[in-house]
Formats: sequence, C-alpha cells, structure tokens
Amino acid sequence: MAANQATESSETNTGRRQLTGTVVSNKMDKTAKVLVVRLVKHARYHKYIKRNKTYMAHDENNAVNVGDLVVIEESRPISRQKRWVIVETPNA
Repeated sequence: MAANQATESSETNTGRRQLTGTVVSNKMDKTAKVLVVRLVKHARYHKYIKRNKTYMAHDENNAVNVGDLVVIEESRPISRQKRWVIVETPNA
C-alpha cells in the first residue's frame, strides 16, 4: 500500500511550475492565451500592486473558452512562443 502511494505522489509532483489564470483568447488552433495576475509588494510603500502577464498555452482539444479559469504547467518548448500546457480547468 505504501509503495502505491509513493508512485502516485511522484506522478503528481513533477517539479514544474503551475500557474492559475483566465483564458483571454482561444482563436488560435490548439492554443489559448492565458492571463495570470499576481500581487507584488512595493519595496518602499509596502502596498500590493497587480502585475499581469499573458502566456501562450497548448490546448490539444480546443476545450477551453474565453473567461474559463485554468491551471497551466511548464513544459518543453512546443513552438516559438508556447512553453506552457493547460493541465486542468477547476470550474469544469
């Protein structure tokens, strides 16, 4: 039983970064543009500032729509701009 649990945890923990964002465009074939918003603390004023960045993510089945909340994960380079893969859609 313990050996089985060890293999399951090693499959889920790949050591790759995962980010959560919102799909802002899905007009390309097998690609979605995902907007990730993060909060950064200002060095002097200690206020939190929103920082936005968009990532091109691979969507094999064209399953996501604009406005969907998705989790993306780092991967090998798929094309010139795509280095992320859509792993799951938590709200679906």
